[in-house]
Amino acid sequence: MNPVKFLLSDEALPTQWYNLQADLPEALPPVLHPGTKEPITPDDLAPLFAQALIEQEVSTERWIDIPEPVREILLQWRCTPLYRARRLEKALDTPAKIYYKWEGTSPSGSHKPNTAVPQAYYNRAEGIRKISTETGAGQWGSSLAMACSVFGLECLVYMVKVSYNQKPYRRALMETFGATCIASPSDTTESGRRILKDDPDCTGSLGIAISEAVEIAAKNEDTRYCLGSVLNHVLLHQTVIGLECQKQMEMADDYPDVIVGCTGGGSNYAGICFPFLGEKLRGGRGVRLLAVEPAACPTLTKGPLAYDFGDTAHLTPLVKMHTLGSGFVPAGFHSGGLRYHGMAPLVSHVLDLGLSEARAINQLECFASGVTFAKAEGIIPAPEATHAIAGAIQEANRCKEEGRTETILFNLCGHGHFDMQAYIDYHAGKLRDYDYPQEEIAMALAGLPKV
Repeated sequence: MNPVKFLLSDEALPTQWYNLQADLPEALPPVLHPGTKEPITPDDLAPLFAQALIEQEVSTERWIDIPEPVREILLQWRCTPLYRARRLEKALDTPAKIYYKWEGTSPSGSHKPNTAVPQAYYNRAEGIRKISTETGAGQWGSSLAMACSVFGLECLVYMVKVSYNQKPYRRALMETFGATCIASPSDTTESGRRILKDDPDCTGSLGIAISEAVEIAAKNEDTRYCLGSVLNHVLLHQTVIGLECQKQMEMADDYPDVIVGCTGGGSNYAGICFPFLGEKLRGGRGVRLLAVEPAACPTLTKGPLAYDFGDTAHLTPLVKMHTLGSGFVPAGFHSGGLRYHGMAPLVSHVLDLGLSEARAINQLECFASGVTFAKAEGIIPAPEATHAIAGAIQEANRCKEEGRTETILFNLCGHGHFDMQAYIDYHAGKLRDYDYPQEEIAMALAGLPKV
């Protein structure tokens, strides 16, 4: 039984991004200045971000045009295919229908170029010459490196040290695109040196890497900072995924009952879910949204909704999000892209409004689900993507137990070709589950800012 593929023509590539903020029943809480605790202004963000991206960050317009030069580059791999996973359905013996959107066809092998390309474009259009950023597993770093090479920008990437050591091929990919990749924490910034002084063996975190990248941008007028998840404009750019999916589900003469996405910062989850949620909020069909995160970094399921810094050194504005505390340093599990201490404010807000659900799953179940999927569908998923697969399989098994024929859609956000050491360790029995202890979460949350 072969999978069924739903393909769109180049002309079907969206000409506009969808902005969920236009349809929310309650507006997002404001972003606050870290010093005054007052709502920030666009001028406060100008040292870090391109002006066009700041405008998108605060926009409440429903549709925002995609510049034609950006669309021309996205057409290199978009529109991406949607598959009906018939072989997986058979392997699970489920009455559910399972579909997955395959984002691993991009040059870097994940969904991240969907936002890397426009961010590089807008910075280049404003005369910026250098970009600094952070990366966890390396998908974002390699995507931005690729986008910077297209637009002739220098790219400096601070990569979380545990992933820097685990994933040398991701580093090689960034360097091939011309980027400079540095293990974080490093001795190249004040914030990195402070961390290393207190803990010379620190394995790093996305919060630390963000601090280093932000510090570089703030101190150099020719440099701006780019982020691969969390912020509103990043989630906006990723909606090309869900907008394409809506057209492809029409081709399949079907509609999802539940949409599943893995969540670290929230970008790929928002990308596939928000267009469907917007349709629901405007009076369209109902759909359940399920965010799946690692039990070792349970931001949505155990982190409170609170104002917090996006980085460890407290250089960023304060945003209201589900957080484990900016000082949180997660265990070195293999899903490096899901190890961020906070969740996108928009994703957090949607959960708080009761418009979505969240679930934490241990890494052994996720890897087992990834292997099951690979054997059935022939694609080896990135460790991050196995969380979405595990969530989809749980939903398919629920349908089997309840005798329900539901339609399940999930985002397969990237391939695992640079993550084979993780699979080697899994097959060798070296991986262990890790539930982050509540007492350690409490310690990390003790430093939340007073707002």
